[in-house]
Parts: sequence; C-alpha cells; structure tokens
Amino acid sequence: MPNSNRDYLLNRFTKENQDRMQEDCRKRIMITPKKILWETTKKDAYLVDSKVLLEDRPVQISLQANKPCTMCNDGNIPSLLLDFGFELHGGIILSIWSESSGEGAKLRVRFGESAMETMSELGEGNTATNDHANRDFVTTVRNMSMNPMGETGFRFVRIDLLSPNCKVEIKTIKALFAFKDVPYKGSFYCSDERINQIWNVGAYTVHLNMQEYIWDGIKRDRLVWIGDMHPATLTVQTVFGYDDSVERSLDFIKEETPLPAWMNTFPAYSMWWIIIQHDWFMYNGNLGYLESQKQYFIALHKQLSEMLDENGKDITPEPRFIDWNSVGNVDATDAGLQALHFMATFKLRRLFEVLKEFDLVAECGVDLEKMKQYSVDVGGSKQAAALLVMAGLLDANKTNHELLSQNACAGMSTFMGYYILTARAMAGDINGCLKCIKEYWGGMLQLGATTFWEDFDIDWMENAAKIDELVWDNSDKIDVHGTYGKHCYKGYRHSLCHGWAAGVTPWLTENILGVKVIDAGCKTIKITPQLGDLEWAEGTFPTPYGIIRVKHQKMKDGTIQSQIDAPKEIIIQK
Repeated sequence: MPNSNRDYLLNRFTKENQDRMQEDCRKRIMITPKKILWETTKKDAYLVDSKVLLEDRPVQISLQANKPCTMCNDGNIPSLLLDFGFELHGGIILSIWSESSGEGAKLRVRFGESAMETMSELGEGNTATNDHANRDFVTTVRNMSMNPMGETGFRFVRIDLLSPNCKVEIKTIKALFAFKDVPYKGSFYCSDERINQIWNVGAYTVHLNMQEYIWDGIKRDRLVWIGDMHPATLTVQTVFGYDDSVERSLDFIKEETPLPAWMNTFPAYSMWWIIIQHDWFMYNGNLGYLESQKQYFIALHKQLSEMLDENGKDITPEPRFIDWNSVGNVDATDAGLQALHFMATFKLRRLFEVLKEFDLVAECGVDLEKMKQYSVDVGGSKQAAALLVMAGLLDANKTNHELLSQNACAGMSTFMGYYILTARAMAGDINGCLKCIKEYWGGMLQLGATTFWEDFDIDWMENAAKIDELVWDNSDKIDVHGTYGKHCYKGYRHSLCHGWAAGVTPWLTENILGVKVIDAGCKTIKITPQLGDLEWAEGTFPTPYGIIRVKHQKMKDGTIQSQIDAPKEIIIQK
C-alpha cells in the first residue's frame, strides 16, 4: 500500500501486513453544532447549561469536568436536538466527562436529514428506517470517554438519556464530517444569485456522494446505482474534473454483473452504463481505460441487439424502468426505453469507431436504422419525451411547445431533470428552463434544503414547514419529509441528499456558459453561451489540460461579448 515518502509509518510494517491495508480516501473534520433546536425542560427530565455545546471546545477529555452540559434523568428521559446547519456525511463524536450510574449510561442517538426525522420512531407503521446505515440506535457511554459513532447522511442529531435516575456530564457533541477532500475546479456565477446557489448545492450534493465509489445517497442508497450515476458523473467532471471514483464505480458494477445479467437488475441501467462510458471517455480521453472495457462492450452490444423485435422495438425484459414518476405508465416506459436503447447504441457505435471495431460499427448502424422505424407514444410523459428528443427521435421545438413547457414543473423528477432541461434547451427555451430551475430546485431551497432530494414535487410546498422546523401535532403546517414520498422512498425513508438530483449543475455549465465537449479528451470545446434573461455569466471548466475560464456579458443590443481563456492544447469553437 505505501507508495511515497509520506507513508513512513506504513513502511514500518511488513509487506504481508501492508498487503492487507487499504487507504481511506476520505478526510474527517469535526464541526460544532450551529444551534440547539429543542430540549426537554421537565422537572424530572432536563439539561443544565446545554449552551456550552455551541462553544468551540476541543474534544479531548480531562480528569475534571469544567463547565459541562449535564443531562438529568430524574425519572423521565431528557432529550436534546442539535442542528449542524447543513447536510453532512459522517457521524458524531461524544466527549463524556462522567455518568453517575457507574455502569455506563445508555443514550439513544437519532440522526436526521430533517428535524422531524430525528423525532420519528422505527418499526411497523412508521417510515423511518435504519436501511443501509444505522441512524437510530442505543449506545453506552462511560466516564472520560471520547466515542465516535454513526455514519450516515444527516443535519440534525437528537440525544436521549435512557438510563433512569442518571446524570451525564458532556463536554462536546461534534459532527465528524467524512468527505473526499478534492478541490472545486469548476465554478459558475451569473447575475441571478438564486441560480448561483442552485449550481453550488448541486455540486455539494454530488461531493457528499463521492466516497470511494459514487453513491446515490448518503443516508439510504449507499450503493452504486449505475443509471442514477449519469447526472452525478456529469457533475463530477463539471465541478471536480477527473476523479477515480467514477471508473472504480463503473468497474465495480461491471464485475458485479456478469452477462447476460442486467446492471442493478434493470436493462435500462446497462444502457446507462454504456452512455456513461461514452461521456466519460469524451471528457478524459483515456483510451487505455476504454480498451479495458472492450470485451464487455462487445458482449453487451450482442445482448442488446437481440432485444429488438422485427419492428425495431425495444423488448428488454422486466424490470422495465425509466424513473419512479413513470412507473405504471406503460407507454412512457416503453418510449423511454426505446430512447435509451437508441442512445446507448448510438454512443456504442462511436466507441467501436474509436476501438477500430468496424464490423461492430456497422452492426450498430443496422440496429439504429431499425429503431428509427418504430414510432412510440410518450403517454404524456415529459421524461420519455425528453429522452426521445435527446436521441433525435422527436422534434425539440414541437415537443417543447406541446408538452415540456406546459405547466413546466409538473411531472418533473429530480433524476430526469437534466434531460428535460436539455430537451428544452435544444428548442432554445432558455428562459423557460431558468424559470423552471428557480421554481423546482429553488423550491427545495425554500424548504431549507442544503442538498437536493431523491424526489420533489412543487405541490409539496403548499403550507409546508421547512426541514429545520418542528411540526407538532397541533401545528397547521405540514411535515414535508414525513408526509410525502412514494414507492421505495415514503416518508422519512426519503433521501434528502441524492446524487441523481444534481443534473442542474452540469446543465447550467453546458447551456448558460455554453461549454460542450466536442472531441475526446476535451481536445475541442465548443462555447456557445445562452444567457436568456440573465445579464452576465462567468465560470470555469476543468479539462485534462487545465482550466477553461469564460466570461459572457450581454450588451445593450442583445449580443453577447465573451472572454475565453483556455489551455493552448484545446481548440475552441464558437
């Protein structure tokens, strides 16, 4: 494992021991709570000097207590709810001076992505879960202890002292934030501060999910869902540039999916794997990595080709899935899969050209012609229509006018947001896209989000409390986290930090800044800004050759004046 002089300590171990080691690519920092959101104040269940937990004190414990926060269980359970101010991945570290039982005090710890999630219960009839990561558990603390605990996605933490007739003296309760310490090389600024905030929240959402692999969610769905990873991968290359978590995830799911199995069991996700491979190669131009995928490409191509009937219709088996909003709409699902099958084959043909597999290039061409002959009904689905527009199988202007721009945020999904926006941009409807972005992704921010959610419906905003508000039984506000959601993400099981929701970030860079990759490895970049009703926009885009810097200013006559600074190795098209 050691590979540099900095690994001096590790070099002290034998090679046999080194071979059993794996470096954790993440950094950890400790964060003091921002505020105490709630605490019990009963005569037999209370806290003394809880405000000291907001002081920036070292976690190191000492022999004697000095200004502790004391939790007192005099027959009832005292509780404390902390707000760390923004979504985090990691756990907490508790520094305990003393507990009075002498046998160890039992604490119940509940993490929550919303304040109300920390107030929830597990079990039948409830939507809170410990799926994928323990976020609700009982632990024992002892005198002079410093205990890290938990690893999940959270902003809020509730602590209950369960041991009866017991007091616990606490020095600190700090978040232990675990993240990949990589620089933000891409950036975006424009004349609308809300749009700037949305770009940054999308970037942060994916950053939290960039662990050793790219996860879909940091609380639930700590998995490599390869289809969901497409908007996340676009965000990675837009914000961070090359990151090895992308290829590690692509390889992981390939190795977990020997053919003829489908990735994550979904035929669509094997198609998405091809699309990601293509887009990732166009970004970084790593021919060696591409060649290592060739045999799987060939076998998957044969398998997909066999999944076309004589009319050119996709006939991949169940589960047939586009996104959760399309479940139950057979026409929409069929149309969306037809589009994905076409896009995957189109991009696979381009990869076979690079790999000089010209017989396979021709085979892909035959399949593409077959699929063009089959007409589909989108079933009123914006998701399916957008994918067909991107595939070149529907007219962008007509589809935007008749469907995508109508009640624009209705029927949106966070996963398919990037594709709907892209199809609308292909119709030139930039102002419509910006309005939708501010209403839809901005709607989550209005409800207190600091990362984007697994799903969102703007109808949820009506009379909704923010996620940092407590909604008691007599409240006239709605607990948006506990009330809404469907399918596998009902209520508190709903993830409030989901990588697939961040596609708005690369969309803004691609369409407002106008930065689009034309040749593999970013050797040619086309820059065609579309400001809509924005006055100006500027930002950066990382490439394998270095950073591209752009600045666009709308002039009085409506034209756009651009300043572009790019590495000399890159050809810029305008």
